[in-house]
Amino acid sequence: MNINKILNYCLLVFFLLNGAALFATCGGGGGGGAGGARPGGMGGGPAEVFNVPWRVVANGAQLAVPPGTGLAVMWFPASMDSAKKSELTSSRTLALASARGVADFVLPPDAAKRRVTYAVVAGQETAVLTDLEGKEIGRVVPGPKGKFDARAVEKLVSDELASRDKTWKATLEVAEKRVKSGDKNAADDLQQVWAQRVMFPALGKRAAKALDKLGIKVSWQELEPLGPDMLADPDVAGVHADVEPLLQAGLAAELAAKYDAAGRLYAEAAERDPADPTALRFLGEFYRHHTGEWNKAGQVFRRIMAQPADPIARAVALHGLGKMTIHAGRFKAGLELFEESLAAWPLPITYRNLAVYWFSEKQHEKAAGYMRQALALAPDDAYNQVFAAVYLAAAGHKDEALAVAKANENLMDASYNLAAIWAQTGDRAKAMELLRRHFYAYERFEAVRAMEMKEAREDWMFANLYAVREFDELTKGAKNAWMIGLEWCDPSKLQPVEGAPGPRSMQ
Repeated sequence: MNINKILNYCLLVFFLLNGAALFATCGGGGGGGAGGARPGGMGGGPAEVFNVPWRVVANGAQLAVPPGTGLAVMWFPASMDSAKKSELTSSRTLALASARGVADFVLPPDAAKRRVTYAVVAGQETAVLTDLEGKEIGRVVPGPKGKFDARAVEKLVSDELASRDKTWKATLEVAEKRVKSGDKNAADDLQQVWAQRVMFPALGKRAAKALDKLGIKVSWQELEPLGPDMLADPDVAGVHADVEPLLQAGLAAELAAKYDAAGRLYAEAAERDPADPTALRFLGEFYRHHTGEWNKAGQVFRRIMAQPADPIARAVALHGLGKMTIHAGRFKAGLELFEESLAAWPLPITYRNLAVYWFSEKQHEKAAGYMRQALALAPDDAYNQVFAAVYLAAAGHKDEALAVAKANENLMDASYNLAAIWAQTGDRAKAMELLRRHFYAYERFEAVRAMEMKEAREDWMFANLYAVREFDELTKGAKNAWMIGLEWCDPSKLQPVEGAPGPRSMQ
């Protein structure tokens, strides 16, 4: 089905269902896995691991500079189509640099004013590294043969960070010696180093300790995001370059449903470099989405939140925490985490789950907006289109929804949503076939299977299956997630769901 028709129908879907009893919770096929940041689950998108958080700047718009930013990469691609295929979209150096106060901006060809400001030749791909005031530090342009070297951009950034680190380290060491000699005037230099804590977390932690000796305390809210004392700064120099092939191998194993291997590889990558937030997000999302070890997922996601992390890693962690919180019945707290996730970085998976949440709360216009935003981020992604087609079917546009379902029938990770489409169009047998595929072919771990069964038993999209004996039998293993305080249970402590299938009231 044409994606524009899906987008247009999504404006109507939520209004056409005003009279329905809506009880879907957050979990009905929202997707996940593969590090949490691929366009639409594992159904589409390139197999990249170190996604760079490029912010596209509209012509004439102000730069959205995140707090703590000290440097900015201004990328002027020859065209937006070429930008999508560029090596700069995936870079370990640039992804980790974005966790250290280096912002990444894409300036499209129509950004005429900034192209003039930085003397960018029309049609020539250029990357300019600037300071916070916009002063140029260095640039990369195509070589003699016209080839643009993405690795040269990485070197430009890593060299500048290394140079600044050397300068501020020297300042700190002199100030520390002055503190030992009782010189309280060292506070000014220490404050300057502390101000650089986002870019140089290790130096910031040392400066905080020296300031404390002078009776000047920094707040724990500012200190905690720098990570534990022994944690190194995010590696932009390639010291742990072996992490990337481990993650690539882990992703390949995950996409091939070789989950034991994927889990081992992700864990090894996180162990090789504990300061790498990308390794942590792949590991945490693997625990959350595939194995159902939410106790481990919660610990990993909280590690990401308590150390320097790029916007994408933070967004994945916040989404994962929000999803698990909603599953545990704390809807308001989970929703707040979703909103924080979007503030960190917009992910299709977060928009999809917000659409489900607000749909269940009968906030149809709001839900429609989130649905459209998910599609707008990845309009060609098959998983996104199948997810939207569920609501097309529910709104009565059955032929259009079935066209999407038939075109994507082999999309294993969309089996739950495909089943919902067939259930809405009245084919119970096909819906049961796809639900069985979801529970016993796609899901490989009992904990996730049990929680997804719970979702199906409460999802009003399957309301016409509630009284079907085979549906009751298929989902009888349903169990509920719970948590104590902010810690989630391990899979062995899930609670069986009692009672017949049917919606529960939202709280």
